Amino acid sequence: MPLPSISFSFQSNQESKTVPIHYVYCIGYTGRNQEKVQAHVEELAELGVPRPNNIPALYPMRLSSLTTAEEIQVSGAETSGEAEIALIFSNDELFVTIGSDHTDRELETVDIGKSKQVCDKPIAKEAWPIDEVLTHWDELTLSTEILIDGEWQPYQNDKFSAILSFDNIVEMLQKRSISIKKAVFFAGTVPLLDGFKFGQAYKMVLSDPVLNRTIELEYKVKDLTAEKNEVKNS
Repeated sequence: MPLPSISFSFQSNQESKTVPIHYVYCIGYTGRNQEKVQAHVEELAELGVPRPNNIPALYPMRLSSLTTAEEIQVSGAETSGEAEIALIFSNDELFVTIGSDHTDRELETVDIGKSKQVCDKPIAKEAWPIDEVLTHWDELTLSTEILIDGEWQPYQNDKFSAILSFDNIVEMLQKRSISIKKAVFFAGTVPLLDGFKFGQAYKMVLSDPVLNRTIELEYKVKDLTAEKNEVKNS
């Protein structure tokens, strides 16, 4: 039986690319300082978030969760996104872009995998060939602004050097016998500036200071439970 597949289209170097995708994964706990990661795991455990079986952790996502839409729909007020390295593997090419591991934080205290799977995963419509950035990988940056009550607030801002290196990520996937062809991996995020916040919209930027360019990702969040309450009260 053939594997389920979707077609993911994006722009790279002013060319349109379409890649068949069989797998979408989120990789969690990818901080380069693994001692700090372990300390963070223990902090989350005290808040009720289950400890992962492996670190880094690997979570399979729905193919249908991958989206370039300008709005996602969620069920509940306590969901949030994080700017992530997004790796796009075709059969013979590899690209990097920015995505968002949008997660249900309430459900996260029960089941981390499900908390990620219930939310769509926004991803940018542009990507760079990986060989254009590997020589200065650690200088690339991820930043996020979040819209709360009509005001944009800084949420994340740090370099790729805060995340496991590209080679470490690929080595981990190979050790776990994960197919890296025709796959998208949300491969790690940078620290939050001031803890989880729940916004109505997100602006995320992948910046390359060496080649002086950026990729932007912006999306809105629609809480269906809030809409349900509005219908009830109308």
